[in-house]
Amino acid sequence: MSGRAAPFYCPYCGDEDLRPSEEGHGAWECGACNRAFRLSFLGLLAKGVTAAARQHDNGQGGSQI
Repeated sequence: MSGRAAPFYCPYCGDEDLRPSEEGHGAWECGACNRAFRLSFLGLLAKGVTAAARQHDNGQGGSQI
């Protein structure tokens, strides 16, 4: 095992019948819809967390009902 988290659901059909593919690292096959896909981490965003997101997390922002 690589220590990385595995996907729980197929991004196309939502089924849980996933298995690692022989195509290489990060490649998965779905037994339900017969699709193959690859997952990869692209990197962190340069802008980071925005002020609006911080306010929302602190309960200070957002829409009022």
